[in-house]
Amino acid sequence: MAQGMDPNLKRKSFGRLLFRLAVCSFASVVIAMNINSFVHAGKLIPGGASGLTLLIQEVAKKYFGIQLPYTVINLIINAVPVYIGFRFIGKKFTLLSCWVIVLTSILTDVLPSYPITRDPLLVSIFGGAINGGAISLCLLMDATSGGTDFISIYLSEKRGIDSFNITLVINACILAAAGLLFEWNRALYSIIFQYASTVAIRVLYRKYQKATLFIVTNRPREVCKAINDISNHGATILEGEGSYEHCERNVVYSVVSAEESGKVVNTVKKADPEAFVNVVKTERVTGRFYQRPAD
Repeated sequence: MAQGMDPNLKRKSFGRLLFRLAVCSFASVVIAMNINSFVHAGKLIPGGASGLTLLIQEVAKKYFGIQLPYTVINLIINAVPVYIGFRFIGKKFTLLSCWVIVLTSILTDVLPSYPITRDPLLVSIFGGAINGGAISLCLLMDATSGGTDFISIYLSEKRGIDSFNITLVINACILAAAGLLFEWNRALYSIIFQYASTVAIRVLYRKYQKATLFIVTNRPREVCKAINDISNHGATILEGEGSYEHCERNVVYSVVSAEESGKVVNTVKKADPEAFVNVVKTERVTGRFYQRPAD
């Protein structure tokens, strides 16, 4: 007979799911409150699905005199990205993201607007930073806030490039449309909002960023094993010569995820306390590179 999952593992897995759900729910509340305070106060049109939703609402209200609900538009816009998530990224990942999308949409319609400040520069900077922080919470829990995040993550896993650079073109189109249809001041402040949001995400969420390690060591095999144990990545051993003592040296070369680089370096130092480690930011990697699955 096939044995079921260990009860302890079941409890741990269920507890992890509840924690992810709680954090994503909190992030949804923050995103909705941010839209109803900073975004509305500054009359901004941010990028992504939320920005496109707000743009459609503004167009319907200004040119047709119709007040469209945020929830309906946002859910329709996210239909294709959600399909991409189910088809190519992962079911658990996408289901949790759907929870974020639905909850954020409903709360945006339900929660009252409360402008904290009407200074457009303060709104753009702090509103963008708060938005990026909330999105990062979702990403750290293996979920997204919807829209272009699905597309960028899919392309990042397939192409191995920094995911958030991909959204720049889409966001630029949304902001250009906002500038043409309304005031260019709103579009320009929206760019500041989006930039602050992107910076916050890049600082807090580093899964798709890469780091190159150059490790000078006398224990190359142990160092390679340490790298593989932590990151599941391989390494290349290069033979060299120390220029000062003119003795043989080994250099271990490897590329790992930036979010794992700290753990890798600590483990390497345990394997060889005398190792010299140089960590370099990597712009792009082509070829086989292990990426932990979303689910």
